[in-house]
Amino acid sequence: MNISLEELKKYLRIDGSEDDDILTLLVNAAKEALKKAGVPESDSDLYKLAVMLYVALYYENRDPSTKMDKLNFAFESIVLKLKDYGGDTS
Repeated sequence: MNISLEELKKYLRIDGSEDDDILTLLVNAAKEALKKAGVPESDSDLYKLAVMLYVALYYENRDPSTKMDKLNFAFESIVLKLKDYGGDTS
């Protein structure tokens, strides 16, 4: 599953390339987090949305004092759906 930086930046409403390294790091972290949660990498749109949502959560809330419990509900909900279907939601 590949998400282009252009597609991700459109989702996040980011112009420019100064944060490309951070976004790449967050995409890789999202894939790792999903794998550790028992979700295999998939080409499904739901998997792609989970990665993009993870990136959005951690990109937009980089202040370490920010609590993201409420924001994580959407991500966790998608993870549970992906786990129920083994990553295949087609």
